[in-house]
Amino acid sequence: MTRPLRVLLLMHSTRSHNLGVGALSVAQVAILRDIAVRLDRTIAITIADYPDAREPYIHGDDIRIVPLSGKWIKRRSGYWAELRRQDAVIDIGGGDSFADIYGPKRLRLMLALKALAHLAGKPFVFAPQTVGPFTKPTSRIAARIHLNRCALVAVRDEPSRIHMGELGIKAAPILASDVALRMPCGPKPDLGQGPHVGLNVSGLLMGGGYTGKNEFGLGLDYPALIDDLIRWFQAQGATVHLIPHVIVPDGPMAGEDDLRACAALADRHRETVLAPSFASPPEAKGYISAMDFFLGARMHACIAAFSTGVPVVPMAYSRKFAGLFGSLGFDRTVDCTRDDAATIRSAVETAWVDRKAVAEETKTAHVAGLVRLASYEAALSDLLATL
Repeated sequence: MTRPLRVLLLMHSTRSHNLGVGALSVAQVAILRDIAVRLDRTIAITIADYPDAREPYIHGDDIRIVPLSGKWIKRRSGYWAELRRQDAVIDIGGGDSFADIYGPKRLRLMLALKALAHLAGKPFVFAPQTVGPFTKPTSRIAARIHLNRCALVAVRDEPSRIHMGELGIKAAPILASDVALRMPCGPKPDLGQGPHVGLNVSGLLMGGGYTGKNEFGLGLDYPALIDDLIRWFQAQGATVHLIPHVIVPDGPMAGEDDLRACAALADRHRETVLAPSFASPPEAKGYISAMDFFLGARMHACIAAFSTGVPVVPMAYSRKFAGLFGSLGFDRTVDCTRDDAATIRSAVETAWVDRKAVAEETKTAHVAGLVRLASYEAALSDLLATL
């Protein structure tokens, strides 16, 4: 009997409070399970994950979760021993963490994990993610060395592909898309007569960013815009659902919590609906799939709408939004760092009026994303077939 394929997932999460990060992991597991079926192989997936308080939302006899910590990485019986047991390593970088703009400590950790995997001689898969920006010469060199040693490199948008060329990467990467397009959808609730508008509110942006000093460079008053949009949609006869996608019960990251921000808005705006505190990314996607229209500031909340045929207006605060959706020919994204409130409201109103056309645009772009993602899946399948 053929032994199982043994795969280690790095920079994935089975229990992140950020359901977007979790969506990447749920989708990656779904892709690996499909590949294993096609190859007629069993698979054993090990996920190195921080031991957060939330219960894991990835389960199965093929899943094993090991606690990621500094001590585990340093112990020979920890990360190194785990690497020696594996056939391949797949790293998704949390979607957009492979950059030097988040500080040297995070980048050093990521590079150490990658370097040890290369030292162990394991095929390293750089799964579809955003690359960069890398602003410092030393980090650009380190990124180039790592990427040139990978067995498979895929990016999820055109700007990342261009940036890799600027870094001097030898081989062109696979231009794929976000793996969350492949995440299974949870049950769709019956919400009754609509229209139902889903509004994903970012607790991070409501609080002015990590420091409260607008480090994302928004060119508008985000809380005032959200209040204005809620009132406008209610005036159109729509039921507005306030939908969190980062749910942090307590602790130092509570300032990023969407649920508190949504609850505060629900208190101010009567007849809005506060969505549940979702236990998993598929559950959130199922709820979002029941909307007739959607807009939001969390990219993967928008991807949940986008991949279920819901007309959507992403409200960007970083380059990754336009990079991902624009690469697929979907141009309904508004830019909260560049556009003023009147421009954004006009774009939202136009999309609402034309929502049937936006739904068709969404479906067309989603198909394009799946085609691109299939190129990553095929390359990954070919690699795993050799192990």
